[in-house]
Amino acid sequence: MTGETKRPLVLVAVMLAMFVSAVEATIVTTAMPSITADLGGFSRYSWIFSSYLLMSTVTVLIYGKLADIFGRKPIFLFGMSFFLIGSILCGFATTMEMLIAYRFIQGFGAGAVMPVVTTIIGDIYTAEERAKIQGYLSSVWGISAVLGPAIGGSIVMYAHWKYVFWVNVPLGLLAILGIVLFLKEPAKEQTVSIDYKGASLLAASLSLILYWLTEGGQSFQRTSAIGMVIIVMTVILFSLFIRVERRAENPIMPFTIWRNPVILYANIVSFTTGFILMAVSTYLPTYVTGVMEQPAIIAGFALTAMSIGWPIASSVAGHLLMKVGTFTVAFLGGTSLVIGATLFALMAPTSGPIWAACASFFVGVGMGLTSTGFVVTIQNAVSRQERGSATAANMFMRNFGNTVAAAFFGAILNYMLLKQFTQKKMSFTLDDINILLTEEGRASLSVDQLHTLQQALAISLKSVYIGVLLFAVMSIVFILKIPRGKELARADE
Repeated sequence: MTGETKRPLVLVAVMLAMFVSAVEATIVTTAMPSITADLGGFSRYSWIFSSYLLMSTVTVLIYGKLADIFGRKPIFLFGMSFFLIGSILCGFATTMEMLIAYRFIQGFGAGAVMPVVTTIIGDIYTAEERAKIQGYLSSVWGISAVLGPAIGGSIVMYAHWKYVFWVNVPLGLLAILGIVLFLKEPAKEQTVSIDYKGASLLAASLSLILYWLTEGGQSFQRTSAIGMVIIVMTVILFSLFIRVERRAENPIMPFTIWRNPVILYANIVSFTTGFILMAVSTYLPTYVTGVMEQPAIIAGFALTAMSIGWPIASSVAGHLLMKVGTFTVAFLGGTSLVIGATLFALMAPTSGPIWAACASFFVGVGMGLTSTGFVVTIQNAVSRQERGSATAANMFMRNFGNTVAAAFFGAILNYMLLKQFTQKKMSFTLDDINILLTEEGRASLSVDQLHTLQQALAISLKSVYIGVLLFAVMSIVFILKIPRGKELARADE
């Protein structure tokens, strides 16, 4: 199956690609307070993440299908190349609108990176080895957890935020070189059949609902005629997408793989945990910097705790899967998510960054246990011909959760901030939150103004974290529906 593939060297290349992806997420979230302080446009804060996630969410299913048709290597090379081009362009952005546009390009390439490299691992290792290899792969998250925030915080403090987008370019090029030289795949003779109609309908429906969530309450009222038209069009387009997928010869999202109850509930939980991951990654640095008045590097290390808990739990999950089964591993992960979300919901401005880091750590443990267990189980449950699509479908659900969450929680935060400003008769706007994100900005406010603005931000973010807790509880509920058993389902290789 692997031919002349040099597995150790391919594993190194895969780990480099995963490191690029992990570091990009950690560095960008850490640097966002500085980016918004420089470019302005806090009201467009969530679109920095929504634009990236929208493209990666839509394309991940397409890339998964293309990887099954053309092979893993050419799709990985195409996606990583676009990701690096987008990264370079992001560093040249001079306005928030330009940065959002370049993040679309970056996201277009990012949709290929994680699902394809994960599928490569599924191809070149056996079912037993896949569980064990997670220990090596999870080390990537541990390294990025330490280096990412440290690099990001240092860049913000001593250089310029544009370098947070450029620092991963050399590593991405090395990953490309490793896959080109050392991954050998069997020749593909399958007839090309791509579901362009389904992909277009999915992109259109996602774009509309994101626009409604993000701009509703600002450019238009959500319950206005325009808002209702958007909702109706979204429902129609998504219904058409489902209809097209059921009739397509090679659907972008094959519904047949969802008949397996483990895959079904694993994907649903991946969607709900996507909400949790996005809320924590996006707004924890803002809380620690703006409300707790900590520097960017401290905010980065608070977020790092999640990335430390993730690889530790991922390693444990890899060893537990064969012994206790998917349900037990997922249940332990769901419990940890609830603990972390509860700590976030109870967090106060006086709690300090240690509290924030502890909450972040528990969320990371929950993500590591659930995500690792689900990916390994799904890859074991399908054939090689479906592995790319099945892996992509699971990552699509998490990305879809991330994408909707970025707009959903952004809308909640903006609404609560505007409500606080109105109730307290404050003359601030959403963009004035930028003032809290730098020491110089906070110094420009009077004591009363600073306290009032920080209190408004803290109350608004608390609403976000209560939402995180609700999604953690939902995750546990769906995990309880996963069939019990100690053996992983295995498809014929």
